[in-house]
Amino acid sequence: MSPVAGDVRVDYRLRSRSAAGVGELGDLAVESAQAIARTGLLFEHPGSRDYDPRGQIAEHPDTPERIDAIDGALAAVDWLGWERRVAPMATRAELEAVHDADLVNMIEQLVAGGGGLIDADTHVDAAGYRAARHASGAACAMVRALMAGEAQIAFAALRPSGHHAERSRAMGFCLFNNIAVAAQLAIDQLGVRRVFILDWDVHHGNGTAEIFRRRDDVLYASIHQANTYPHSGPLRDAGSGEGLGYTINLPVPAGSDGERWVSLLEHVVIPAATAFRPELVLISAGYDAHRADPLGGCQLESSDFARMARHVRDLSRRTHAPIGAVLEGGYDPPALAESVIATMRALSEDDAAESIAPDLIYTRQAASYVGHHWELQSARSST
Repeated sequence: MSPVAGDVRVDYRLRSRSAAGVGELGDLAVESAQAIARTGLLFEHPGSRDYDPRGQIAEHPDTPERIDAIDGALAAVDWLGWERRVAPMATRAELEAVHDADLVNMIEQLVAGGGGLIDADTHVDAAGYRAARHASGAACAMVRALMAGEAQIAFAALRPSGHHAERSRAMGFCLFNNIAVAAQLAIDQLGVRRVFILDWDVHHGNGTAEIFRRRDDVLYASIHQANTYPHSGPLRDAGSGEGLGYTINLPVPAGSDGERWVSLLEHVVIPAATAFRPELVLISAGYDAHRADPLGGCQLESSDFARMARHVRDLSRRTHAPIGAVLEGGYDPPALAESVIATMRALSEDDAAESIAPDLIYTRQAASYVGHHWELQSARSST
């Protein structure tokens, strides 16, 4: 064990909260759209509703109802005052910056033949291909807007997801890796030198991890359920080559609740990300760790995603890096919609993130691994 790993300096005290924080005003501060201190950009496209894989895979969980639920819930609170923008379609060049041309060609040929299965879980047809191109295009448009200073926060609420898609393989409902395409565009075209990607989907983002595993300009951190699809992302995998240390995998057992997830985020991920000094912060925002989700086995509440979002928002503000979230999983539509709104509110509000004591088993074990590569100093002491 390195000296740093054996001396993880974290501050376990509660952080102060502002006079207008949820702690003082209770649920009214969460429920009121007027409580939002900052507004952001919301990227959408109607094509996300057009694609329905259930015609080929009965009872497929990635349905248009996911987007309907999000839109309906946001409409009920006047979109939280965020500016809505229609997502463009990603170009071939943008996709091929992280994907092999052969993968794009294979998907296009499958679509030209009427569509079909890529694997047992992943289907594509003309509507699915258009939806996927717009999902990647939304992530690209989002980072362009963020880096142009048009907003400090943004959310791309489109489907299908992307974080399982590898450089040469579509899988796990994912055709193209939306967040990887956007991160690469930021580096190639927008002058960004360091991108931090946090993946809080219940499933490990194997595609994102593999695309950037040998890179030191992207720090990828994933908190995910162990021993489930896609059976990747062990704690000991920290990347390779020049990217050694720039992959942080934090698997948790089924049944883990929000306290465990927030503890890992606050005491391991955020200190490492603070030391990395990102110029752009991106979230692979999956919500299948929610206790109501049919595919996940964890026990998070919608409020737990808000708690995590506050920590990431505070990192973003400390480092002066804009923050954008890209929708990944989440297959219980009511829980998904509630969690998306909770995330958007938390990214917008001003009350400080609450500090919790570290999980005595998983957080300390994770710190011993990650501490070989990063000095896990308290984020508060680094401000």
